[in-house]
Amino acid sequence: MRVAHFVSVVVVAGAIAAVSRPVLAQSLGDVAKQEEERRKDVKPSQKVYTNKDLSAPRSLADPGDASKPSVEQAQVPAAEKGKDPAKDAAKDDSAPKDQKYWSSRKKELDAKLERDKVLADGMQSRINALTADFSARSDPAQRAVIEGDRKRALAELDALKKGIKDDQKAIADFEEEARKASVPPGWLR
Repeated sequence: MRVAHFVSVVVVAGAIAAVSRPVLAQSLGDVAKQEEERRKDVKPSQKVYTNKDLSAPRSLADPGDASKPSVEQAQVPAAEKGKDPAKDAAKDDSAPKDQKYWSSRKKELDAKLERDKVLADGMQSRINALTADFSARSDPAQRAVIEGDRKRALAELDALKKGIKDDQKAIADFEEEARKASVPPGWLR
């Protein structure tokens, strides 16, 4: 019985090999002719790119920071970017200073302080990561790039810390102004 099983397996394998043989027998010349015909049907691209179309490569020593917003841009909310501070001051003097004014102004100052604190925390995290990355590298070129990024981050952190102090002073001045104007403390919440 094993012999019959072995014979049937050999017959089936032979039949499969005989059927697949003509498929594998395609010559290289036939493939080249098919490819030539296919290329005739393909339209050439309309735009040819040259070196003039490419921008200048960034150097490793001075990576472009165009994608990162500066500290001043990050501190100004999108709604305030087009406003004129002189008009805001004139509007503040002419507008009635009711509960809505005092409450909204206090919330704006608190929000700006909180935003600057969050940005400073994020910048400190970036500095810590750059410091760790700097110490992990042995390549002087990579270390120089990382050190440049770290120095810029430190400068931005200093600007953010100055902004936080300015925000705290603005809140203290605002609270003093409210105290002098006898504003109820509940209005400043």
